[in-house]
Amino acid sequence: MTHVLARLPDHGELDLLFLLFHGVGATADSMAVLAQRLAQEYPQAAVLCVDAPDEFDAAAGRGGRQWFSIQGITDDNRAARVAAALPRFVATVRALQMRFAMAWPRTALFGFSQGAIMALEAAQAEPELAGRVIAFSGRYAALPDHAPRDTCVHLLHGLDDTVVPHGPAVAAARQLVALGADVTADVLPQVGHELDPRLIERAIDQLRTFLPQRTWRAAFEAAPVQSTAASSKDLGR
Repeated sequence: MTHVLARLPDHGELDLLFLLFHGVGATADSMAVLAQRLAQEYPQAAVLCVDAPDEFDAAAGRGGRQWFSIQGITDDNRAARVAAALPRFVATVRALQMRFAMAWPRTALFGFSQGAIMALEAAQAEPELAGRVIAFSGRYAALPDHAPRDTCVHLLHGLDDTVVPHGPAVAAARQLVALGADVTADVLPQVGHELDPRLIERAIDQLRTFLPQRTWRAAFEAAPVQSTAASSKDLGR
């Protein structure tokens, strides 16, 4: 699998690793607008747009790529196709983490459409793969049956998306909340199946403001333990 390096910091050490995964029939170049915005907001991040491994089989010779084939895809066979594609996807993430010496909590996976499906399912299947998954116009192949430990999931969708309707994403968010996951879901009106600037800005807001459960847990663990026993002097006697 090839990848396109969008940006490295001009100076100083890397602090974050952002991996961007495109939709079916597209290429890494299609994620450029998101990559540029992330690089602007996070100058110490390595921002990489990753090409899918296979040629788009619905339009051979046109340069598009795919994570899995959508020829004859149905709700019944989608999960199997995603599962078959996951090992290469996960291996790519792990290889890039090793290349840039970046631990999984400081890695974020950004996916659009089919790339979002892969990122969401990879975080479900592979423990400690990424600290955050930001899914634009995507969905799970099947409703999650467990919460990905210490991974924040941010679902972003257009209300007018007719390619991947927002309903499955909303249902998945409700399921993840019930399972105790760190999850947000934003559905914006007058947005279709696209990396709309409003969705990108909402994603940036979530990255800035949403505190993961692991952050709270670390803060409580680091806090000094104080005795709750009261003396007679404390009680005013």
